[in-house]
Amino acid sequence: MDPATSAAEEDDEARLPEAPEEPAEAVAEGPLAVGHAAIENAVRLAPTSPGVYRMLNAGSDVLYVGKAKNVRKRLSSYARVNAPLPARILRMIAATASVEIVSTTTETEALLLEANLIKQLRPRFNVQLRDDKSFPYILITGDHWAPQILKHRGAQTRPGRYFGPFASAGAVNRTITALQRAFLIRSCTDGFFESRTRPCLLYQIRRCSGPCTGEIDFPGYTELVREANDFLSGRSGLVKRELAGEMEKASTELEFETAALYRDRLAALSAIQSQQGINPRTVEEADLFAIHQEGGYSCVEVFFFRTGQNWGNRAYFPRAERSFTPEEVLASFLAQFYDDKPPPKLILLSHEIEERALLADALAVKAGSRVEVAVPRRGEKKELIAHALTNAREALGRKLSDTATQARLLQSLATTLGLAQAPRRIEVYDNSHIQGANAVGAMVVAGPDGFIKNQYRKFNIKSEGLTPGDDYAMMREVLERRFKRLAKPPEGEAAKAKGGSRADDDSFPQWPDLVVIDGGRGQLNAAREVLEGLGLTQVSLIAVAKGPDRDAGRETLFMPGREAIKLEPRDPVLYFIQRLRDEAHRFVIGSHRKLRKKDIREAGLQEIPGIGPSRKRALLHHFGTLKEIERASIADLGKVPGVSAESARKIFEFFHAQPG
Repeated sequence: MDPATSAAEEDDEARLPEAPEEPAEAVAEGPLAVGHAAIENAVRLAPTSPGVYRMLNAGSDVLYVGKAKNVRKRLSSYARVNAPLPARILRMIAATASVEIVSTTTETEALLLEANLIKQLRPRFNVQLRDDKSFPYILITGDHWAPQILKHRGAQTRPGRYFGPFASAGAVNRTITALQRAFLIRSCTDGFFESRTRPCLLYQIRRCSGPCTGEIDFPGYTELVREANDFLSGRSGLVKRELAGEMEKASTELEFETAALYRDRLAALSAIQSQQGINPRTVEEADLFAIHQEGGYSCVEVFFFRTGQNWGNRAYFPRAERSFTPEEVLASFLAQFYDDKPPPKLILLSHEIEERALLADALAVKAGSRVEVAVPRRGEKKELIAHALTNAREALGRKLSDTATQARLLQSLATTLGLAQAPRRIEVYDNSHIQGANAVGAMVVAGPDGFIKNQYRKFNIKSEGLTPGDDYAMMREVLERRFKRLAKPPEGEAAKAKGGSRADDDSFPQWPDLVVIDGGRGQLNAAREVLEGLGLTQVSLIAVAKGPDRDAGRETLFMPGREAIKLEPRDPVLYFIQRLRDEAHRFVIGSHRKLRKKDIREAGLQEIPGIGPSRKRALLHHFGTLKEIERASIADLGKVPGVSAESARKIFEFFHAQPG
């Protein structure tokens, strides 16, 4: 292999997401010569030490981030005019106007910096890790005499013991519920705990031991917490033997109620382990990564094992050019994956990757202890990888099926609405308020891969002169704020053509091909006026009006200059439009409720008519927290001293009013 090709591919995680390879001849000689000249200028000043380089276009947008043990040597491989580089590299060179370099002390430091910059800058020619949310943990607190068990995300600053990561919030919630049944540890907040004068419902249904009111003493509760910590630390067998022994002892002493309690706790522990599926014998703490490629997509399946227990798995679909091998995608994925996560002691891979030892050294620096990165060849670890590969293959199969279905729906939508081509980016707008209060607008985004949740946006309505409840004015404000920002790109960014043009033809577009408004002809006209006022006359607009009595399946579609469209109730296009509208409604209602709850927390109960300081104290004394008051039924509210049936109804309606 030519040294230039080898040097360029050695560190190249560059991907052009889901785009076909172009022949080298497709790249214009003029731009390519300019790119070579820009890189040659950078080579003259480049260090021969480790570092990270960024290739930028004429608008100073980062095209690619790479690292090298010898930066000058790496850049020289790009600057050779006749080097047989892949077409994707030639396209990158042709777009390059300048190169920025950051020197590092070691190659390990360069690898960590490269991963951080890729996640931060999301360059067009790099593999991009999508859906990179933080993982939830279980926390047993250590700052109270009666520790609490809860789900935790984010920085681990609160005193206590953290167990995880778990693959999803659902896995954590199921595990916590089972742990409550098994160990009877409280899940309530400290404020609620301190205000109790009688046990809550969780005590009645045997999911808490009731330490708040002395139903269990301090030594007894401490023993329950110890058992829970032991179980989550991998000593589940010991805990189950202890509980079985206590059950037998209680049964022998004819303490059948106590024996039944131990029986139920043992059943809860068995339920946790049955939900976890595979629980390996030889793997104490490890993350498993298996990659499968098909149809131009890559799927990385990740399994988490801690304390010898399987704590869930998750499928990722990194944005990567289809011409790259599984090994290359996996190598880039791993560096980004652990950029903001603590690595375990062992990482098992389905494919051998280049610079595996370098990755292990970099992760060891982050962890502060030795990290092993291995590709198992035999035994139980190999079986676990095979199981992960099966999951990756099945997840990618579902993804391809969903994508094909989505593509057909988008094409059918274009035919139904008379669009020139299937929309790649659809933006759906809705707003929510209660009699004008806490007004909020929202935008959801959909494309060929379904809903793109990291591009959702919410808009707190700010206009001071807005008439409360004026939905048209709210929609105008939301659209003006959205499209004014889009129409005026930051300085240095190439000007974008108006009306459906794309910021980058090779990535997900920033401009919508279709805007969907939740509403009727009036909302459509309000939206059209805004876009015309901004000179955006080519953006396709559609409004979706609810059917009579708000019946799903009887919606009417409105488009500018056309007669209203009524689709058949079972038309797949109508179902698709309903899904878009319902997702926007779900998101805006959630945003409104968060805003309203914040206001309620800040104002307390003062906003409720007829609720003064004495009744507020009575409610808080009875329920403990504002959250519990919000959850209470009218009947429960009526039991509070000094709260009449009418006041109870007002309080309930205040918390449960339906936003518009």
